[in-house]
Amino acid sequence: MANVVIVGAGLGGLPTAYELRHDLPTEHSVTLISERPKFTFIPGLIRVAFGLASLDQIQLDLGQLTGRQGINWIPGAVTSIDPHRQQLTVGKQVMEYDYLVIATGASLAFDEIPGLGPDGGYTQSVCTPDHTIAAREAWFKFLENPGPLVVGAMSGAGCFGPAYEFVLMADWVLRRRGIRDQVSITYVSPEPYVGHMGIAGMKNARELTGSLLKKREIQTLNNTSISEINPDTINLATGQQIPFKYAMILPSFLGAKFLRETPELTNKKGFIPVKNSYQHPKFPQIYAVGLSVDLEQPETTPIAIGLPKSGQMAEVMGAAVAHNIAVELGAVKPPLKTPTLEVLCLAEFGNTGIAYIAAPILPDPETGKRRYSYAVQGRLIPLFKAALEIYFMQKMRWGLGLPWFEKLGLRLLFGLSLLKPLPKAGPFHFPPKT
Repeated sequence: MANVVIVGAGLGGLPTAYELRHDLPTEHSVTLISERPKFTFIPGLIRVAFGLASLDQIQLDLGQLTGRQGINWIPGAVTSIDPHRQQLTVGKQVMEYDYLVIATGASLAFDEIPGLGPDGGYTQSVCTPDHTIAAREAWFKFLENPGPLVVGAMSGAGCFGPAYEFVLMADWVLRRRGIRDQVSITYVSPEPYVGHMGIAGMKNARELTGSLLKKREIQTLNNTSISEINPDTINLATGQQIPFKYAMILPSFLGAKFLRETPELTNKKGFIPVKNSYQHPKFPQIYAVGLSVDLEQPETTPIAIGLPKSGQMAEVMGAAVAHNIAVELGAVKPPLKTPTLEVLCLAEFGNTGIAYIAAPILPDPETGKRRYSYAVQGRLIPLFKAALEIYFMQKMRWGLGLPWFEKLGLRLLFGLSLLKPLPKAGPFHFPPKT
């Protein structure tokens, strides 16, 4: 009997637990650890920040979900891990594991810029439920006395989609309220150009995103680094100051604190290196999915940016990890599997939206090219995203990870292939930096 432990119950962790429970016979236990009592559909937080949806709509009780599926759920925060002894500590409890899946998400590096963030700083965030509720309260106060609005990301950030969604949704909400003329809007980002999204060379992304921001009269500052934030001004590294009455700035990410404190486990930022099987190269009992994985930005940019790690990527990584652990335990047949990292991102911008597709997100290391990539804009995109949210929440209720019909649908609609066989597990290869 093996005990498989998953740390983190987000977009990567909960589907991974479901996949493991589906693949493994009942003689093996599946344990899910989460410091939060509820699962949150993180992409839905943007609408919550503007009061367009409630938090209850995108949250589910983990105790109920895991109980129905025969998954052991332990509420609490992991404070340490000993990969040599295969033990971890949750509060005062020391647990042993046979296989460990790290799906913790990331720590938010607000402290890298003075004045950044909602906790002791002057800017808002939509990265967690608590931050989003604070951002919503600040937004409604802002509507009573509007002024300059600044949205963007700090240097080192890699997930730019929420920033674009926030700035364009804000514009749309302000126009619906008839007060857009009272608000100047500025988008500040370390991206080399508008619509880069942390993914270089995506067809049509630059043109469609830039055209939409220009049409909405949103000033853009790219190749821009924020140095300090005061109560009413954002200071740039160039010395320029931007006034604001409301600001939402995305932070860069770090690995969870207990990971960063574990010798030999992570890189300097606390992210876990993996082989193609998503096992740690030194500790093969440890796997990683989602934001915890060390995926480096292959492109050299004037100001450092990260590589996006979407919820879809985390889900597919989890499906591969669950399959590979099941192979190791003899529950399913080889070969091992690895994610293709072919990605679809649906961005809602009010009465329109853009679908960004990169297949795969990392170019081929030999040719420097992808199979294909493109962006397409349309009024149906917000409806597609709303339908995706409903579907995802429902499959979490049903206890489904990455079902066959979802993989088939993405292949038929967008040409995406999510997983591929891995005859031999080796180190994960990244394209050379240029």
